[in-house]
Amino acid sequence: MAIKEIKYNNNRYKISYIQVGDSSRVILFLHGWGSSKEALHGNFKSYLKDYKHIYIDMPGFGNSPNSNILTTKDYANIIKIFLEELNIEPEVIVGHSFGGKVATLLNPPNLVLLSSAGVLVPKPLGVKVKIAMFKMLKPLGIKKFRELFVADDAKSMNHGMYETFKNVVDEYFEDNFKNYKGKALLFWGKEDSATPLWSGEKIESLIENSKLFPLDGDHFFFINNSKFIAQSIEQELQGAL
Repeated sequence: MAIKEIKYNNNRYKISYIQVGDSSRVILFLHGWGSSKEALHGNFKSYLKDYKHIYIDMPGFGNSPNSNILTTKDYANIIKIFLEELNIEPEVIVGHSFGGKVATLLNPPNLVLLSSAGVLVPKPLGVKVKIAMFKMLKPLGIKKFRELFVADDAKSMNHGMYETFKNVVDEYFEDNFKNYKGKALLFWGKEDSATPLWSGEKIESLIENSKLFPLDGDHFFFINNSKFIAQSIEQELQGAL
């Protein structure tokens, strides 16, 4: 593991990353919200041996601390500076969930989305009721109300990351997918409830040069399908590189 410190918007960010291999061809892996570089590193490090792998902890996750309020665009800008300072130009960027949105904004020649976020998924009725109640009670300023209504994956966040979470969680991203003009491979869990398969089908319809692979599993389907995904990347992108 290595640390690279960069400066963005007058703030300094320590980016933790893992490098595998020393090829001149680079593949970058970006994890999802609440995850870390280890989730992808542990499943893909043994494959795609023609590439140098770079696995990053994005700010606020893993070993990359953050207390600033960010947007998805900020994350993309931070990763872009990180890559520039290391003199790295990825041929392929792989993004899982939230990482898929960041990967799309980085506009690589070849994009691999693993159950990417970015298409708005209707909230269950119970969640809608919680949101409505929270908005009614928020003016009372009672701290315990936040603990009752905040999403489970946001409860342990510092203020900056909680505000960041609110910035990115319900973000309309369809125009960004539509504007991407490279080659995209989409891999999706058939039983994914966080980013359902239909949202992958929607993204496939938005990206002109794309191909969707529905696979068995939930939002973390790639754990049991990493070999197939890696082989598909090699086969499908061979003519594009």
